[in-house]
Amino acid sequence: MIARVLVLLALFCTAPALAQQNVRVPVEQGGRTVQLAAQLFRPAGAGAAPAVAIFHGCGGPGQNTARMASLLMSWGYVALVVDSFSARGLKDVCGKNWPTQADAEARAHDIDAALAWLGKQSFVDPRRLVFMGYSYGGGVAMLRALSPRLDDRSPAPARAAILLYPDCGLADALGARLAVRQPTLFAMGALDDWTPVSQCQAVIDRVVQGKDLVEARIYDGAHHSFDALGLPVRYLPGVGNRSKPGGCCGAHYGANEAAWKAFVVDVKAFLAKVFAT
Repeated sequence: MIARVLVLLALFCTAPALAQQNVRVPVEQGGRTVQLAAQLFRPAGAGAAPAVAIFHGCGGPGQNTARMASLLMSWGYVALVVDSFSARGLKDVCGKNWPTQADAEARAHDIDAALAWLGKQSFVDPRRLVFMGYSYGGGVAMLRALSPRLDDRSPAPARAAILLYPDCGLADALGARLAVRQPTLFAMGALDDWTPVSQCQAVIDRVVQGKDLVEARIYDGAHHSFDALGLPVRYLPGVGNRSKPGGCCGAHYGANEAAWKAFVVDVKAFLAKVFAT
């Protein structure tokens, strides 16, 4: 009896560690290798599962990215929340020194590195990889979704991209005619004045190849960071804002639970459709 109890206790104690782990993702930068911190969420069960790499916004990883990763894990997906900042000595880049176009394009390599890392794991199906970005990270993910680097020739090609209130101003440098190479979901708040719908719609309007792969969801009454549950909408006067003249300053952000719930439904349906083919 005692032995049985000890076995049960051992299983209970080790289960969370198996479900959620701290890992490192190597990325090449300026001739050296940077080891990015990341949190890995693994669903129960054997076999290789589809995986989603998640990229945070200007404030770094937070409760919203962890919440999404936990949801994905509960749906049977591996989720990897990548911290692009701590290994580079960054904490928050939301202020007036908003990330430049060059910063965003450099960070896009983190997506390549994360997908490559996931594709090598025995518990991941390398043919079923998705990347997902929030705000600034969503803008970086948008650059990668519209870039020819992630195509069928890549060792770990992405099946889809999810862009949550993405910084669509970053697409201005990509030219007037854009191509989408994988199913891509834009999810935006109708009242977002930090990464406004109008900017993202302008990006979608410039897609001349693969436009049928693009889906857009706009949530009524929602501001930026509508998934920051428990956080009342407030105005941040000092944040960088690429949608304003000179890139500065000020924007609203805060939760909208109805928008969050609708987004969860939309993501689940989008992934199910992507992996059904």
